[in-house]
Amino acid sequence: MHADHACRVRLIAPSGYPHDRDAMTRGVARLRGAGCTVDGLDVLDRTELRYAGSDVQRVADINALATLDTLPDIALSIRGGYGVTRLLEHVQYDALRERLVGESIALVGHSDFTALQMALYAKVGLVTFGGPMLGPDFGPVSMSPLTWRHFWRTVSAPQGKASWDCGDAAECDLEGPLWGGNLAMLCSLLGTPYFPHIDGGILFVEDVGEPPFRIERLLYQLHLSGVLGRQRALILADFTQCRPTAYDNGYDLADGFAQVRRIAGIPVLSGMPFGHAADKFTLPFGAPARLRVMGQRASLDFRGYPHLRQPHEPSMT
Repeated sequence: MHADHACRVRLIAPSGYPHDRDAMTRGVARLRGAGCTVDGLDVLDRTELRYAGSDVQRVADINALATLDTLPDIALSIRGGYGVTRLLEHVQYDALRERLVGESIALVGHSDFTALQMALYAKVGLVTFGGPMLGPDFGPVSMSPLTWRHFWRTVSAPQGKASWDCGDAAECDLEGPLWGGNLAMLCSLLGTPYFPHIDGGILFVEDVGEPPFRIERLLYQLHLSGVLGRQRALILADFTQCRPTAYDNGYDLADGFAQVRRIAGIPVLSGMPFGHAADKFTLPFGAPARLRVMGQRASLDFRGYPHLRQPHEPSMT
């Protein structure tokens, strides 16, 4: 890729502060080694309590995207944690709609970032990406090749694909908008103006550190609120560090998921790499998608999302 076509990455820090500075440094170096320019490095020096700066500073990272002379190709969250919820009332949605809709910018993150994705889709109709972040995903000493390859292949093309082993799920072939992310963040916005009303969707969920009964309870919240029944399929992605206790008396995540399968009334799949694990797909939130299950293999095809003007598929450094 020629220098004038270098992929421009801008860092944003809407949530937690960069507690692992070595990982952030490695992430920046890895992106630069892949031929990217990296701007917004000042966010790595901000800390206020558990946040990457004040609410004013963190929401400014997002609102600035409406006023930059030149948009980055990728706006990349540095990490998750908590903090986006405090910003939602202060995001300049009208200005962002005017500037970003129809542009090729990819806003990328996961975990707490899910709240921003939901708000931007509900208020602006903007398709963003659930995917890797600077520290946790681009910054490990040993990075996941799957995560790296799938990220660049997805954001560099007008259509993408993800496939994985899904076990004994029933065969299906269905279409709908792809959406989802962190389960706790999804449920935290139910009943607010920032929860998008999506009918006939393909919903994917993940979480970390929640006991199994809480995961079941959150899924029940989507069921009892009518959200789950309006979807065409539910994909259970990675649920990491979700350990039962002695009181659970043998109950675990598998039991909770079995109960959800009994009540959901829609296909429920598992095994998709996405969440708080090293391997993760990059998935466009709100893009049209087709889900097919044949045998024990699931495949997602998606299209119609923002992508880079110039293809960029660097090798992993």
